[in-house]
Amino acid sequence: MFLSVIIPTRNRAKYLAGALESLTKQTYPTNLFEVIVVDNGSSDNTKEIFTLYAERIQNLRYYYDETPGLHVGRHLGMRMAQSDILVYTDDDIEAFPTWLEAIAESFQNKEVVLVGGKNLPKFETDPPDWILKMWEKKHGQRILGYLSILDLGDEKKEINPLHIFGCNFSIRKHILLEAGGFHPDAMPQELIKYRGDGESHVSKYILRRSYKAIYQPKASVYHLVTSSRMTEEYFYKRAYNQGISDSYTTVRSKNIKQGFIVNNLESLFKRIFYVLKNWVKIGAENDYLLYQAYRAGYKYHVNEIDCDKNLYKWVIKDSYINDLEWE
Repeated sequence: MFLSVIIPTRNRAKYLAGALESLTKQTYPTNLFEVIVVDNGSSDNTKEIFTLYAERIQNLRYYYDETPGLHVGRHLGMRMAQSDILVYTDDDIEAFPTWLEAIAESFQNKEVVLVGGKNLPKFETDPPDWILKMWEKKHGQRILGYLSILDLGDEKKEINPLHIFGCNFSIRKHILLEAGGFHPDAMPQELIKYRGDGESHVSKYILRRSYKAIYQPKASVYHLVTSSRMTEEYFYKRAYNQGISDSYTTVRSKNIKQGFIVNNLESLFKRIFYVLKNWVKIGAENDYLLYQAYRAGYKYHVNEIDCDKNLYKWVIKDSYINDLEWE
């Protein structure tokens, strides 16, 4: 089975080298996978890293598109992929040697449309106690979505597709197309109002249709957790951005017309109370500040949509697959 590994990246050459190095150590035959690096407007030495590894990875290709947004790189990789099995990952992972072998094995089952595995933390520095507490095992599993790390145990099993994160997200191409592709994600902060709900949209599509998603522990990666992400300030920013994503999701799902969004603000905040109830606790005062940051992001986005006609059109687009330039 031929696989297409897709790695979007932007100005993270020093991390990309580690991801590509791990792909030189795969147990899967080198002629049975390609690696597509999609450069999303880098100004560092990303192209040099590609050139270095082009001599070591048999089917390594490079594409450049400076249009902002993770979805741009993901969709360009999809268009250029030679396989129907798309293996999406981040530029800061290190794959288990069995990663691709296990993914290919999982897709031998024709009913399987989505595959993930463990996303284990590779902490850049010793994490603070409150991070370790959040990463503690509960009910036999560990999930810390704000750091995109996850460990659901050592047994292969069918799981909720929402537990397959974007740094280790393998999907059949025709299912991705059927879902309408990815939604916007990882926007530069100056364009944060254009953020969407990324791969969560695809996962929810798979969930609604009861398609099969598989957790395969042999298909696992280590995911870098930098020192800058192990701070309260990062979690506040992450909560703010999550508020934007959830506003985006709610406006799309509720089909609320522009000009009426602010009027429906209190009903939209029901999502906030759900999040607050299920919040990972890091201390009473900090929990409240996280909630405030989330609420501020949600409210900011709702107000922006209500007064910006172009943003509203962006939010309700049917698909972002064919975006060739920034609107």
